[in-house]
Amino acid sequence: QVQLVESGGGLVQPGGSLRLSCVASGSIFSIFAMGWYRQAPENRRELDADITSDGVTNYADSVKGRFTISRDNAKNTVYLQMNSLKPEDTDVYFCNALLSTFPGQADDYWGQGTQVTVSS
Repeated sequence: QVQLVESGGGLVQPGGSLRLSCVASGSIFSIFAMGWYRQAPENRRELDADITSDGVTNYADSVKGRFTISRDNAKNTVYLQMNSLKPEDTDVYFCNALLSTFPGQADDYWGQGTQVTVSS
């Protein structure tokens, strides 16, 4: 059983900052990549940022220069530092991990989501 638990969401004024955290726990053999997505129309999820186990990062154009993703491999934790927040960043943010529970396989796991609201 694998769980991803997010924290750090909340209400912030435009221009403010928030830091999201996500901890993966359970029967984890190896984590290949972790990322943050936001809820999109038609029940899709859009990537904001992801990071590999080697620290290679990837960002959506809409958040480049404002958001920074990082991870602590020893703690199975990924962070998203969100600066210069805009009202259009208001959404539910989901943590994702591509990981294996035994050698030779990999699956996607999702957290339950955390609400970020940017409003004055």
